[in-house]
Amino acid sequence: MHDGGFFFQAFVYLTAAVVSVPLAKKLGLGSVLGYLIAGVVIGPFVFGFIGEEGQNVMEFAEFGIIMMLFLIGLELQPQMIWKLKGPILGMGGLQVTVTALLVLAGALLFGLEWKTGLALGLVLALSSTAIVLQTLHEKGLMKTDGGQNSFSVLLFQDIAIIPILAVLPLLAAGHSAGETFHAGDAHHGPVTWVEGLPLWGQTVTVLGVVSGIVVAGKYLINPAFRLIARTRLRELFTAAALLLVIAITILMGKVGLSPALGTFLAGVILAQSEYRHELETNIDPFKGLLLGLFFIAVGASIDFHVIGENPLLILQLVVALMVLKFLVLALIGKVFRMSYDNILLFAFALAQGGEFAFVLFSFGLNNNVFEPSLVNPMIAVVAITMALTPLLLLLNEKLIQPRFGTKEKAAPEERSSSSIDESSRVIIAGFGRVGSTVGRFMQANDENATYLDMDPDNVDLLRKLGLNVFYGDASRYDLLHAAGAAEAQLLIIAVDDPEKTVAIARTAMKHFPHLEIIARTNGLVDSHELIDLGVKRVYPETLDSSLRIGVDALSLLGHRRYQAIRSMHTFRHHEERHFHELAALRHDRKELIRETKKRIEDLEELMLTEKREEHKDKELGWDAAGHMSDKGHMPG
Repeated sequence: MHDGGFFFQAFVYLTAAVVSVPLAKKLGLGSVLGYLIAGVVIGPFVFGFIGEEGQNVMEFAEFGIIMMLFLIGLELQPQMIWKLKGPILGMGGLQVTVTALLVLAGALLFGLEWKTGLALGLVLALSSTAIVLQTLHEKGLMKTDGGQNSFSVLLFQDIAIIPILAVLPLLAAGHSAGETFHAGDAHHGPVTWVEGLPLWGQTVTVLGVVSGIVVAGKYLINPAFRLIARTRLRELFTAAALLLVIAITILMGKVGLSPALGTFLAGVILAQSEYRHELETNIDPFKGLLLGLFFIAVGASIDFHVIGENPLLILQLVVALMVLKFLVLALIGKVFRMSYDNILLFAFALAQGGEFAFVLFSFGLNNNVFEPSLVNPMIAVVAITMALTPLLLLLNEKLIQPRFGTKEKAAPEERSSSSIDESSRVIIAGFGRVGSTVGRFMQANDENATYLDMDPDNVDLLRKLGLNVFYGDASRYDLLHAAGAAEAQLLIIAVDDPEKTVAIARTAMKHFPHLEIIARTNGLVDSHELIDLGVKRVYPETLDSSLRIGVDALSLLGHRRYQAIRSMHTFRHHEERHFHELAALRHDRKELIRETKKRIEDLEELMLTEKREEHKDKELGWDAAGHMSDKGHMPG
């Protein structure tokens, strides 16, 4: 982009994001791939709305990665990090070492010097923290074994950036071993505080700064935020949260450490702070916007001229890198005894180059570690592998995982998990907080069910507990059929995804019309869609709990509990009846609003009428606490 200045540039980026991301989400591709596609479209090689200034945006947008790691740190407790020390050091260290050595071997076969090959291996061993964590968060996979181990490896890689930056100058052609790297060089920024200091001085300075962050996080930041909170100015708290992240970023850069690592450390320290949730709420929008810009910049940075000049070579390098990393990760997953499902997730998630490769290639180029003829195609390769990652995870989720499922060694008397062949009268799709409660209640009443769930760890655990839980997407006809839908009487849909709920109901009604369907919903939109399909038993998950809260609230305010309970039943009956009636009007917004308003007025009049007749129930002698009064008989 060469005209319009800052505002036109902002307009282009925001328009690309607003148009592409909803389309990508609608197609099931995820927001990350939507941003990447937007970057390609507005980049210099398609429409050309942005040119070389995209690199400046990249440097700015990388701050989103720093914020993301700060927020991840806020969600982790220090003891959790200690528990992950094995995967961080073991899996992360093994992955970086083995990948770097294999890339070195490949580079030697192609005639590169061993120093260049080793430097290339160290850079390509890194994966994309931003893309992987964002995609895993979106898909709700962070708490799985594969998600946790992916995070552990990414954390080790972020830590490894520091020694990699220190080692790269030593691998440069014509550089002596005595030359030292300074972090400011990587970003062409100001000199660091440790420049010129002896090794012991650098160590003391770094440890002092890190210790200062730990002490400040534990004893100073909470009192400071307490003072800011007393002003009751939300924007001031937001400014303070941003100030904290930026200050740590600058401080870590001054001592030659990774800003991402520093802010992650600060997040872990503040994980038990009373202001943790407020910090998350204030920083998250900035993180999301900056990460979106980062992904767009990655898409725009793909050099299609280089790809066009050597398409076959680029394709071979992309395939070689992703296959190599996939095999290394799969082997590591096997060594650490991960389940088959989680090995696939782990390997697909990390089989790409990382965003820090752009920084490291730039730094290596400036320090004569790499030649431009090597850097240009490798940047394209890294960008393409990053862009392919959301697609690979989607492929794994939609095609590979459902076919293989959770591999469980069944006891001789048990059935194999690959063939469900159940004969339960009830199938429950989704074994989360709602499905598990319904299932336990039914089991307590001697009604066993067959459960289908998409969380492989959940499936593995619950089957070990003796429940008939199986991995798979319940919206697929073949899985419902294998679960015994043709013989079952009832399907309870308790998944937490509204789109998936509708998809499961549509499949069941099309192929198993005899099934009675009970569906849990989140709100009006998915409830009305289910009613349009013909599902008669639709249950908004918050209705009963909300009404129970209302009864208790009225009782505490002095209302007679009997009357409050009676009002609750009237309200529920009215709500459920009109809920179905209004579904038919949902496409006519004007009529829907008019009818909704009329029904609210009717309900208010009905409740007032019942209240006027309350004296008819006084002989029952109920008091406000729900017990019989002195005039009545005490319960036996």
